[in-house]
Amino acid sequence: MSSIQEKQKRVLIKDSIAVGSLEWFYREEKPAGETDRLPVILLHGIPSQSYSWRFVMPLLGDRGYQAIAPDWIGHGFSDKPEKWNFAYTPDAYIEVLGKLLDAWKLDKIHLVVQGFLGSVGLQYALRNRDRIASLVILNTPLSTQAKLPWKMRTWGIPYMGDMLTQDPLLIDRTLEGGSGFVIQDDDLDIYRRPFLQASDVGRALTATVQNLRLAKAMEEIEKGLAEWDKPTQIIWGEGDPWLTIDAVESLANTNSNIKLEKLAEAKHYPQEHWGKEVGAIVTRFLP
Repeated sequence: MSSIQEKQKRVLIKDSIAVGSLEWFYREEKPAGETDRLPVILLHGIPSQSYSWRFVMPLLGDRGYQAIAPDWIGHGFSDKPEKWNFAYTPDAYIEVLGKLLDAWKLDKIHLVVQGFLGSVGLQYALRNRDRIASLVILNTPLSTQAKLPWKMRTWGIPYMGDMLTQDPLLIDRTLEGGSGFVIQDDDLDIYRRPFLQASDVGRALTATVQNLRLAKAMEEIEKGLAEWDKPTQIIWGEGDPWLTIDAVESLANTNSNIKLEKLAEAKHYPQEHWGKEVGAIVTRFLP
C-alpha cells in the first residue's frame, strides 16, 4: 500500500496566515480552474498535524474542491502561545477557529475532523450549524463512553507530562501505535520537526491535554449529533485501540442523516495509511 500512497503524494501549497495575534500554518490543495464547490476544511487530532491529510487533499483537488488543512494553534507549525496567553480549552479553540474561517472569508464549508482535538471541530460545527454544509468524521470521540487513552493522559500529568512531551519520539510511538503500521522516516521527520525546533510545542501539547475537558465535550457532542440534521459521513477504522465502534454504530442506526463506512484494517489515524480509501469515500459523499 505504501507504493500506492507514494504515487498519490503531491506537493501541497504551504502557507501561513495571521489572525489577530496568532499565526496559523496551513496546507492547501487548489482545484485546477474555477469551481463552484464549497471548500473543505480538514482538522487533525493529537499529536498530529495538517500533514496527516497529505494523501486525501489531492483527491479533493482533483474533484474540484479547495481543500485546506490548518495546524491547530499550539501544534505542528502554527503559533504555540504560552498558556497564560491562550487557554487551550475547547471554547478557546472554537473561538479562534471561527476567526480563522472569517479571515479566509469562508461563509460555508464542508468540515472533516479526526481524533482527539478533532472533537473540538465537532463542537464548532454544533454551535455554528449554518456554516456547515456537511460533515465527515474519522475516528473521533463521539460519546460519553469515550476516554482519553492513558498514553495521552500522561502528557497532562504535572512534571511527568512536561518531560514526556519534550521527547520527539512520542510522535513515532503514538502515531505508529495508533495507526498500527510503520510510518516512513521522511514522514516522521516532518511530524517530529516542531518538537526538535523548540520546547514550546511540548508545553502546548501538555496544556491541550490538561484543558481538553473531554467529559463535558462528549456530553455536548453526544446530544448534538443525536439531533444533527446535516449530511454526515463517518469513516471508522475498526482496529482503533483507543475508541470503540459501538457508540458510532448506534449513532448511525438512530440518525438517518449519518452514514457509516468501516475500514476493517485501519485504526485510529485512518488517513495516515488508508488515504486513498478515505479520499474515495469523502469524494463520493460530498456533493
